[in-house]
Amino acid sequence: MAGTPESEHRGMPSSDYCGQPLHLEDLAGLLGRIARDLDTEKTLDETMRALVAAAVDAIPGAEAGGITEVRGHGQQIDVRFASDQLVRELDTAQEVLGEGPCLDAAYQHRTVRVNDFQTDERWPAFAARAHERGIGSMLAIQLYVDGDDLGALNLYAYQPNAFDDESEQIGLLFATHAAIAMAGVQRERQLRVAISSRDIIGQAKGILMERYKLTAEQAFAVLTRASSESNIKLRKVAESLAATGTVPGS
Repeated sequence: MAGTPESEHRGMPSSDYCGQPLHLEDLAGLLGRIARDLDTEKTLDETMRALVAAAVDAIPGAEAGGITEVRGHGQQIDVRFASDQLVRELDTAQEVLGEGPCLDAAYQHRTVRVNDFQTDERWPAFAARAHERGIGSMLAIQLYVDGDDLGALNLYAYQPNAFDDESEQIGLLFATHAAIAMAGVQRERQLRVAISSRDIIGQAKGILMERYKLTAEQAFAVLTRASSESNIKLRKVAESLAATGTVPGS
């Protein structure tokens, strides 16, 4: 939420950031092009794939990239969108190894820049894995926070020292667009679930009202009591009644 200590520190630059400004005319043009490109996409998958492709194309130094969700304090990593299989492999490796720039970016609320995996000592196991796979440098930027679920935009380059201050600034623009897109789809998904739940509960109530000549309030009371006594969610009770004609536990 705005004004919280967590949100105030979100999107912090990396420790390598020198504060070099991005030209405003370039910034405005880039924002406009991103918005126009993303506006043509219809689904979340299409939008995020287009965003990753645009990020790799527009961010100085980037040669591959992906968007990754981090859950359970790093215990589970879900590579949602990747430009190629190597990105998917390296992002997943951070879950297995329990370390890496993606995890630090997500949980420390700041951008992480790796200038050279061959000499970086912050994540020995992951650095060795990335270097073995031919990756020289990396830029990881936090995307969003949803409870304990976090996200990061990860960008890779085959050469060391591929990313600079301009890369971070432009990368943060893409991260902002990705966060907005993810938040929008989460709200849409929650709305669809709520509407679906309301519909199925309405169907179940209708069955009980017709069968037992109950009022709407009495039918709903039957469903909530069955949910409580069977320790099954109300939606599941309603789905079972609609599918089988019987209330679980009755």
